[in-house]
Parts: sequence; C-alpha cells; structure tokens
Amino acid sequence: MEPYLLLAITGGVILLLFIFFYFIPIGLWITALFSGVRIGIFRDLVAMRLRKVPPGPIVKAAITATKAGIEVEIGKLEAHYLAGGNVQRVVNALISADKANIALGFERAAAIDLAGRDVFEAVQISVNPKVINTPVITALAKDGIQVKATARVTVRANLDRLVGGATEETVLARVGEGIVSTVGSSTDHKAVLENPDQITKTVLDKGLDSGTAFDILSIDIADVDVGENIGAKLQTDQASADLKVARARAEERRAMAVAVEQENRAKIQEMQARVVEAEAEVPKAISQAFRDGKLGVMDYYNMKNVMSDTDMRESIAKGTESEDPNDPHGDKPSGSGRGSKS
Repeated sequence: MEPYLLLAITGGVILLLFIFFYFIPIGLWITALFSGVRIGIFRDLVAMRLRKVPPGPIVKAAITATKAGIEVEIGKLEAHYLAGGNVQRVVNALISADKANIALGFERAAAIDLAGRDVFEAVQISVNPKVINTPVITALAKDGIQVKATARVTVRANLDRLVGGATEETVLARVGEGIVSTVGSSTDHKAVLENPDQITKTVLDKGLDSGTAFDILSIDIADVDVGENIGAKLQTDQASADLKVARARAEERRAMAVAVEQENRAKIQEMQARVVEAEAEVPKAISQAFRDGKLGVMDYYNMKNVMSDTDMRESIAKGTESEDPNDPHGDKPSGSGRGSKS
C-alpha cells in the first residue's frame, strides 16, 4: 500500500501546486513589480481569477501604460475588460494621444472603444489626417452640359464627436451633394472648368462636417471633365414627343375628314336615289294622264319636241360634248355645230 500512498500524495501535491500557481501568478506579479506597477497578489490577481478575468492582458496593459508615463488604475482596466472592451487598444490610444499632445482621458477612450470605434485608429487620424477619395460625381450646369468631377477630402478625426458622430459615408454624401449644388448653380460648364477651386470654396463654406466624427481640412478637385449634353438631349426628346403628338392629332383630323366625306357620299347617294325615284313617277303620271284623257297624242309629241329643243340649246351653250358619266339624259350630239330637231 505504501507505493500507492506515495503516488497519491505526489499527485495531490502537484494538483495543489497547479491550483496555487493558477490563482496566484507569481511570475506575473514579479514582472509587474519590477516594471513599477503596484499590484497585490490576493487583492488584485487572485480576485481577477475569481471574477474570471485573465490577469495577463490587464497586467500587460498596465505595464505598457506605466512605462509610457501614464497612470491607469488596475480596477478601471478590469472594468473595461468586463464591459467587453479592448484594454490594450485603449492603452495604445492613450499613449499615442499623450505623445501627440492630444487631450484624451481614459474614460473617453474607453467610451469610444465600447461604441465600436477603433480609438487607436482615431487618434492616428487626429495626428495624421486621412484622405478620402470620392467616387465620380455627376452634376448638371445651367446650360444643360453634364460635368463629372472627383474630389479628395482631407479629414481629421474629432475625438469629441467620435461617439455618436457620422461616419465617412456621410462625409462623402455631403461633399457630393455640395458639388452637385455648386455646379448646378453655375451659369455654364465653362465656368466650372475654368475655376474648379470655386467648387471647393463653396462646399467648405457649407460646414459639411457638422455632426460628423471628422473635421474637414480641405477639399481638392482631383479631376473634372465634360459629360453629355443633357439639355440638348432633353430638347430632342421633347421635340420628338411634340412631333408624335402633332402626328396623332393630324391623324385624328384626317380620320374625322374621311368620316365626314363618307357621310356626305351617303347623303349624295340618298339624294340621287330620291331623284331617280321622282323621275320614275313621271312616266306613270303621263300614262295616267293618257288614261284620264287629260293629255292627247299631239300634246305628248309637242312636249317631246320641246324637250329635244331644250337639250340642243344646252349642248350649244356648253360648246363641248358632255362627257359626264352621271348625265341623266345621256345625250351626245354628233358635233359642236347646230343639231337638227327630229
């Protein structure tokens, strides 16, 4: 039994040593001590283990801050870690701001980090301004000529407005809106091409960086070019549309004229039918007069001679032979001279 007992005791000692060095990181405490960081073994390191906070990142961040001459309490670093922040990034931002003579406290840096912004990058942009290239912005001058421009916007991070301030997309949108408005108020595209700096001056005077996380230092027009003649294109389209409307109205009037013509032809046919019907009654009336004894044979021949004489006089008066296919009598004299009565 003694070998088993010795093995159990050895295992227990190893386990106790592992637990001891886990909860009491002597090596980390010695490192902090020689780095000038005042930290207690049980008050800080063991307490961190019990609160499930890894002491390594906290102590290393405290050592970095202390070596850079920045006093940061261990409790604040631990609280920021528990809130989900990046302790090392906040410490790096504090060191960078201190070296650049930028007023930045731990509370503001922690707030910026917890807001989802990269506080270290923000400090770097404050020291070294960032250049943002806008996409091609298309605007239209008053003369209808399209102008295409690209700009370079130099911005510097504003740490006071970094929490709750608008991002780069808002800055680009406002700059694009300002360029479109400035070009649109120009008399013609030539004025824009001659003085592109006038665009930047007008845009800068609008205060586009208000409410954003950046301060706009300058706006430089990188390229400006002439696009399409939108005004002429719109006029051409309008003329084409007016032509189509005029053609439609003319076609409507033509259709109305054709309909009226057809109606008139129908009325003419109706009148001709009535004339033929009335002429058909004449022989019936003559026959009835014969039957009633009101018309004699000699009277009938005299009437025919009068009718023939009348037709002859009409032919002589016209001077030419009648070629009207609708002539009701159909008389065709043999010549242009006098005709003889039958």
